[in-house]
Amino acid sequence: MAFLELKHVSKSYGSSATRTAVLQDINLAVEKGEFVAIVGYSGAGKTTLINLIAGLFAPDEGSLTLNDVEITGPGPDRGIVFQNYSLLPWLTVYENILLAVEQVFPNAATAKKREQAEKFIAMVNLTPAREKRPGELSGGMRQRVSVARALAMDPQVLLLDEPLSALDALTRATLQEEISRLCQESGKTIVLITNDPDEAILLADRIIPLSAGPGASLGPEIHVTIARPRDRKAINHDPRFKEIRRRIVDWLLGEGGRKRVTVSRKLTLPDVEPEDLSAPRPMWAGRPRARRHREEKRETVAMNL
Repeated sequence: MAFLELKHVSKSYGSSATRTAVLQDINLAVEKGEFVAIVGYSGAGKTTLINLIAGLFAPDEGSLTLNDVEITGPGPDRGIVFQNYSLLPWLTVYENILLAVEQVFPNAATAKKREQAEKFIAMVNLTPAREKRPGELSGGMRQRVSVARALAMDPQVLLLDEPLSALDALTRATLQEEISRLCQESGKTIVLITNDPDEAILLADRIIPLSAGPGASLGPEIHVTIARPRDRKAINHDPRFKEIRRRIVDWLLGEGGRKRVTVSRKLTLPDVEPEDLSAPRPMWAGRPRARRHREEKRETVAMNL
């Protein structure tokens, strides 16, 4: 059995009358120490998938297990880095990380907890900013605090929910290299959610595309055989990089592409009939009023979801 395993997992939202399937029959196996990236469209259900693994949502069908134990809710064995940092604005960098450490290791000695917080502040190169609050930090620095906080909890699995999507290109590239280095140093099992195939190839051991919704499902896995550490400039000229990227994009645009659906709907047209200007009328009659004639029309349209 895999270290992290999802079997026939499905998730829907909405009432019984308007229920929409977000994920359908998801099967995923992640080995210990493996870095897996899930790549897909925005709105396909990637965040729902990561929230299921984190235990923030419960599946409608199927099961999730970590180290042979069923996932039934959130736990310190899974650390998550969100898109929006999720830092407490009234606490400093040090206090944000220390608070997480204290929650996970309440019985540890005070000196040990402080040492753990300081270790990961240094690991993400934020020691000079340890006394600053989130409002005094750039977006890239805030995301480094979020990564450090998750790692300081020493989780069995690190979940990255598009952590760099809100950053500018230069900051994003810098943090991609930081995450790559941190992951190698920590040896953690990692699941990354992203809509950027290049980011997935740079960071992951294995990439699995997620089809477009509704009812998204996982596509064929692709192993990244490029040796680590990976240099951004060098891999752009590597034929393996180009082939992996082509396979991901071709599947997402083809078999895993946006689903086309046909919707029938009733249109109620305005209850007004235009005036017939060619009809003769006496001068004394004045301007005739527009005639009303109720009409309903049904049309069928095809749209991309």
